[in-house]
Amino acid sequence: MTSWGIVSTIRAPQRAVLDFAAWHLELGARRLFLHLDVPDEATFAILKRHPRIRPQITDAAYWKAEGKVRPRKHQPRQTFNATRTYARRADVDWLCHLDVDEFLIPAAPVDGILEALPGDCHVARIRPMEALAPDGEAEDYWNFKLLALDPPTRRRLSAEVWPTFGPYLNGGFLSHVAGKLFVRTGQDAPQFRIHNFYAGEVENPGQQELSQISLAHMHAKSWPEWYGQFRYRHESGAYRAELKPNRPRDQGGTTMHDLFSAIEAESGEAGLRLFFDEVCAATPGHLERLSAAGLLRRIRMPLDEVRQKHFGGAET
Repeated sequence: MTSWGIVSTIRAPQRAVLDFAAWHLELGARRLFLHLDVPDEATFAILKRHPRIRPQITDAAYWKAEGKVRPRKHQPRQTFNATRTYARRADVDWLCHLDVDEFLIPAAPVDGILEALPGDCHVARIRPMEALAPDGEAEDYWNFKLLALDPPTRRRLSAEVWPTFGPYLNGGFLSHVAGKLFVRTGQDAPQFRIHNFYAGEVENPGQQELSQISLAHMHAKSWPEWYGQFRYRHESGAYRAELKPNRPRDQGGTTMHDLFSAIEAESGEAGLRLFFDEVCAATPGHLERLSAAGLLRRIRMPLDEVRQKHFGGAET
């Protein structure tokens, strides 16, 4: 039977870590390689007790043992940890690098989906969908906006579904549209990137789209959470200045960094809230526009139930 695992570098509250771990254990992951980006002995102890989890605190001693100065930005820390895990021949047939707010949503058992891939496919790409913040109390069911893969269709629908901000966005998405990868283990000279993989000089060898699995990206679960993370993302994360615009600037493209800078300069927090309500919130009007465009999906994600099943009352 084909086996699979996940590698992740995590900086998050304990409940979020356990939700992420439990969800993928429930899907059948043989191994979770979870790197805690800041020391968290309590969470480490819970994870360590599970036989299918390999936790690692990436403190100063960890980086010293690896002979490296801890990278200042989290993206190089992520790719180093993923590559290190892969290169040590993780005891799985396929390894997927995810963030703690990303959840696999398969249409069938993951092992069977991977088993069906041809032998010359060494990289399988999973496309994202972004969660919409509930218009009220969070439930087990979440609404997601989907991504039109055809660029002209994506641009047209962006303007239709999000009339104020859509023309400046890539399919209405705040974060990545490239998705993440399952990588077949055993390739030589491996190097993970955030959205790509290299075997020596070959980028994404034998890549195929893995349409039977979606990537639920819980990027904006609520206004308080999103606004609380906004400054970090704007300076160092998904909205940082170095990222490319959604299309060439001479065609009207802009970066998320510049878009948010302009909104904040003109209207401050109130402007950001208007953006959030149009693009990120599961308001009736937003859901209606997404449904009409064929870009709405609703999924049951009973995270509390699954966390309790795999970790019981372990949460501190």
